[in-house]
Amino acid sequence: MMLRHLWRLFCVAKNTTDLHNVVRIFKQYIPVSFLLMGVVEFLVFIFAIYAGMTLRFLGDADIQYTSVGQVYPKALAFSLVLFVSLGAMGLYQRRFRHGPAGMMLRLMTAFLLGLMAMSIVYYLIPELFLGRGVTAYALIIAFCLIVGLRFVFIKTIDQDSLKRRVLVLGAGMQALQISQQLRRRTDRRGFLVVGYVHVKGEHDAVDENLILRPDVPLLTMATKLQVDEIVVAVGDRRRKSFPVHELLDCKLSGIDVIDLTTFFEREVGKIKLDILNPSWLIFTDGFNQSEFLSIQKRLFDILISVILLLLVWPAMLLVAIAIMCEDGLRSPVLYRQVRVGQHWKLFNVYKFRSMRVDAEKAGAQWAQKNDTRITRVGDFIRKVRLDELPQIFNVLKGDMSFVGPRPERPEFVTKLSEKIPYFAERHRVKPGITGWAQVCYPYGASEKDSLEKLQYDLFYIKNYTLFLDLVVILQTAHEVIWGRGGR
Repeated sequence: MMLRHLWRLFCVAKNTTDLHNVVRIFKQYIPVSFLLMGVVEFLVFIFAIYAGMTLRFLGDADIQYTSVGQVYPKALAFSLVLFVSLGAMGLYQRRFRHGPAGMMLRLMTAFLLGLMAMSIVYYLIPELFLGRGVTAYALIIAFCLIVGLRFVFIKTIDQDSLKRRVLVLGAGMQALQISQQLRRRTDRRGFLVVGYVHVKGEHDAVDENLILRPDVPLLTMATKLQVDEIVVAVGDRRRKSFPVHELLDCKLSGIDVIDLTTFFEREVGKIKLDILNPSWLIFTDGFNQSEFLSIQKRLFDILISVILLLLVWPAMLLVAIAIMCEDGLRSPVLYRQVRVGQHWKLFNVYKFRSMRVDAEKAGAQWAQKNDTRITRVGDFIRKVRLDELPQIFNVLKGDMSFVGPRPERPEFVTKLSEKIPYFAERHRVKPGITGWAQVCYPYGASEKDSLEKLQYDLFYIKNYTLFLDLVVILQTAHEVIWGRGGR
C-alpha cells in the first residue's frame, strides 16, 4: 500500500495517478507502465552507445572526447532501430504470454534483427557508422540492461498494489463477461476487480463470493475500497433501481465511471457486438473519415508500398519461379479474385496462386486447416504471408490500403451481412493487406471467426491513426517472423 501512495505522489497528471492507469495517445490506450518502459529502454539504448565508446576508447582521452560530441545522431539511429526491432518481436504487447524463456528468445532475436538492420543502415548512410568495436560493446551492454529491466518490470506489474482498482456495477450476465473473457493474469495486468455490486432486479451470475451488497451509498463503499474506476455492467439502465445519482456523485468526486463497451475497447482492443448499443456508436468519439485523414493515409500507403516493393521484389521473383517449377511454365502465377472494397465497390485482388488451378470448381468456400487444395509451394508462402505480396499493386492502384479490414468475397459479404449486425460497416474504409484483426485474432474461416474479427475491425475504424497503422505493421512483422496466422 505504501508503494501505491508513493506512486500517486510522484505522478503529476490525474491520468497517471497509478502505474497501471492508461493514457490515450493518438487514440490508443497505452498503460503508463508500458509507456515508461518504452522511454526507459530507449534511453538505455542511447546510454549503451556512450558506454560502448567509453570502453572502446578507454585510455585514449583524445579519441573519446572528440567523438562524444558527434555521436548523438548515431546513438539516436541505433536506439530507434533496436526499439523498432523489439516492437517487431511483440515485446511491447500488453498481453505478452510467453514467460521468461519466451521473452529471452524474443530479446535475442530482436537484437539479432537489430544488428542486421543496423548493417543496412550503415551501408545506406555511412555517416552513422559507429565502428565494430563500439557497436559490439553497445549491443552487449544494452542486452544485459534490457534483460534486467524486463525481469524487474514483469515482477513489478504483477503486484496488485500497483493495479488500477475497478469496481463493477452489476453482477449479471454482462458483468460475468469480465471474469470469463479476461480470466488470464496477463489479461488483468492493468486492473484489479475489487468486487461486483448487486443491482436490485438483476439476476446475479458472477461468483457469489465476489458480489457486494452494500448498505451504504455507492460513493462511501467506493472510497472505502479505494476504487479508481467504476465499470457500469448493468443490462437494463432504464429500471428504477439503476443508481444514476449515486454514479453522478462518484463521478463528481473524482472516480472515473465508464460503461462496459468502453472498458472492453480499452482493455481488449475490440468493440464487443453483443453488448453494443447503436447510441454508443452515435455519441462516442472516433469514426473520423475526414478528407485530411484520407490524404494522409493515402500518402502513407504509397510510401510504405514503394519501400516494401524495393525490399521484397527478389522474394517475389523467387516465389513466381517456384510456382512455375511446381505446376509447369504455363501455369498461372498470380491469382485474381473479386473482392468488396470501400463503399462496397468491387475490385480484383492480386495474390500469388497457392492452390490448385481447379480449387474452386465446386464454388466459393472457406480455406480450411490442412486444406488439400493447397499446393506445396502454396503451403509455404501462406505460412510466411508471401502470397499476399502482389497486393502491393492493389495498394498502389488505390483499391486497397496497406492496413485495414481484410477484403472479403461478394458471396461471403452478402451472407455475413444478413447474419452479423454492423458487418457492412467495415466497408466504410479501404480493405488492407494486413489489419488490426489479423494481428489480434488467428486465421478465421467461419461465420463465428468473421464476427470476432469484425469486433477488431470496428475498433480499427473507430480509432484509426497513422500510429495505429505503424503498430499493426510492427505486429505483422512479428507474426510473419514467427510464422503465425497463415493458412
